[in-house]
Amino acid sequence: MKLTSILAIYFLFWIISAFFVLPFGVRTHDDDGAAIVPGQVTSAPVNFSARRTALRATCLSLVLFGLYYLNYVMGWLTIADIDITRYL
Repeated sequence: MKLTSILAIYFLFWIISAFFVLPFGVRTHDDDGAAIVPGQVTSAPVNFSARRTALRATCLSLVLFGLYYLNYVMGWLTIADIDITRYL
């Protein structure tokens, strides 16, 4: 696998991981009892940290990409293994 392919696939894993970890650990104004600014949505987070979200997404994407790459090298699961047409 070429380096550009590795980087592109890792980037896709990172984006998916970022959306997955985004809601974890976020507290709303109602949860913290903080005052809401007029016009603010009640579900807006009080303590959003882009750095923490990026770090969590990086850790998760490293694990997921590592599993993907090991499967690519070792061939644990192939297209032939998940071909459901042979069962029809």
